[in-house]
Amino acid sequence: MSRRWVLTSQTGFETSLEFQKNASAPSADTLAPNAVLVKMYAASLNYRELVIPDPNGITGPMTAGIVPGCDGAGIVEAVGSSVQEFRPGDRVVTHNMPKAAETRGDDAFATVEDVPGSMGQGMDGTLQSKGVFIEKALVHAPKSLDWLPAATLTCTWLTAWNILFGVKGREAGPGTWVLVQGTGGVSIAALQLAVAAGATVVATTSTEDRAARLKKLGAVHTVNYNSNPDDWGQEAKRLTPDGRGFDSVVDIGGDQTLPQSLVAVRTDGLVSVIGQVADKGQPVPLFSVLLHTCMVRGILGGSRSQFRELVRFVDEKNISPAADDVIFELAEVKDAYRRLQEKKHFSKVLIRIDHP
Repeated sequence: MSRRWVLTSQTGFETSLEFQKNASAPSADTLAPNAVLVKMYAASLNYRELVIPDPNGITGPMTAGIVPGCDGAGIVEAVGSSVQEFRPGDRVVTHNMPKAAETRGDDAFATVEDVPGSMGQGMDGTLQSKGVFIEKALVHAPKSLDWLPAATLTCTWLTAWNILFGVKGREAGPGTWVLVQGTGGVSIAALQLAVAAGATVVATTSTEDRAARLKKLGAVHTVNYNSNPDDWGQEAKRLTPDGRGFDSVVDIGGDQTLPQSLVAVRTDGLVSVIGQVADKGQPVPLFSVLLHTCMVRGILGGSRSQFRELVRFVDEKNISPAADDVIFELAEVKDAYRRLQEKKHFSKVLIRIDHP
């Protein structure tokens, strides 16, 4: 038997999430040629997990009865006849938009058209004790990480990797300055990756205790956006050498934060837009981008090839992904969703599915 959560509808997670304690376990004997059976040990949540079952969500339609979640780590139990990369006993982490790799190659980036078919929305995700995934939905896990930290990499860490290293000639490294916003998953991943690469990082936050945690992770300065809600971009910019601005700005808020991100970025710098987690503001006119003469790049995760690069870097630099102090068990997934919704978490909300 298998334990799993399913989403029955898009009426909000409180009514849509259903826990099945005695679901039929997938069988190794019935695997499709490109399928891999994985015993799941850990998962983590992203903002998308709240949006997918939201009747007003922006991710599009969902397959009813789907297993939610896209971040996860586990061990391979069996493989289909055409699987080349994995063998039973391999430690793996999930890749949430595998159709791009399957149809266009491992270097392909997901597009908006790929989103409805993503893991936890159009194909079964990670909030289950045993799952069957196509081969392209997996990569080998970092050797240096245990199950819970490995389960944080899928969405936020891969997105952060694409932000910092996805544009050739603009990679984060010594001499570059990076601005991250808040203490959510992508921002913390970008902070840790940029610091490991030798960049200088400034972080925005709303409280002194979170500022202290950001500095422990390597931020050289923090800016309280609540203390200066209308000018924190300029306040952050003044911290850069000669007030020139940031080489790279990670924008997670969308319409409300993008105007300040444009203020903070240097001439010919890069602003990466990855979400709309702040309250919606007025849409930013295109002319604002022209005034700041910078590159604005939308990000939808990263490619499977980039995921392998991320895994190698995590092992090489011995990075330990920061996550929330509260760890939930699989049966407590609704409580985990509530913690994410109420923004009580730090970085990533973790879910322990099984004990090794």
